[in-house]
Amino acid sequence: MRSKSDISRFTRRPDRLTAFSDGVFAIAVTLLVLEIQPPQNFGHLLRGLGALWPSYLAYALSFLLIGQVWVNHHVMFDRVRHVDHGILFLNTVLLMVIAFLPFSTSLLAEALRAERGLRTAVVVYGTTLWTAAFLFNIIWARLRRAKLLDPGLGPLGLRAIGRRFAFALIWIGLGILVGAFAPIAGVAIIAGFLPAYYLPIRGEYGEEDDATGRPS
Repeated sequence: MRSKSDISRFTRRPDRLTAFSDGVFAIAVTLLVLEIQPPQNFGHLLRGLGALWPSYLAYALSFLLIGQVWVNHHVMFDRVRHVDHGILFLNTVLLMVIAFLPFSTSLLAEALRAERGLRTAVVVYGTTLWTAAFLFNIIWARLRRAKLLDPGLGPLGLRAIGRRFAFALIWIGLGILVGAFAPIAGVAIIAGFLPAYYLPIRGEYGEEDDATGRPS
């Protein structure tokens, strides 16, 4: 078992990790709008703007999904006391996936507009999100195994956060599977992922017991 001096040598506070991550999230959502190009024919501008609906849809969906990832990234790292080299590496890979989302978004919008290749575009888009969810689970497992989490986060919070991250794999995986056969339905399933994952997680702030001493 490592001593306190060992912990201070081999781990560091998560502040710089979260600051860097916030920057990547901010850049990723900003890049999304660059996919929306103005119409070429200004003689029929209103019609041209309306024809851009696939870009608007893909932009709104991805913006909210990246925002959701950012929210849950804070749910996870707000409860972390220290990070080690393994967490720094895994978080870097997660950010690499997030930075890929503007491309996946552009691919989805173009496929919707062309009405061709939509199945492949939905699978690529969903797989990008699934990979991010997978990395969330790996990072969470590493934080728990290395005992890097705030001890104030009790068993209820640990289980609830872990369940949310694990269920994301099933939900997005279902969207990918359905999208491979019915692309619009697959996108709808992935979009349905949004409301539930913006909600707070029971027990995430350590509110373990009510006045009776039993789990709340």
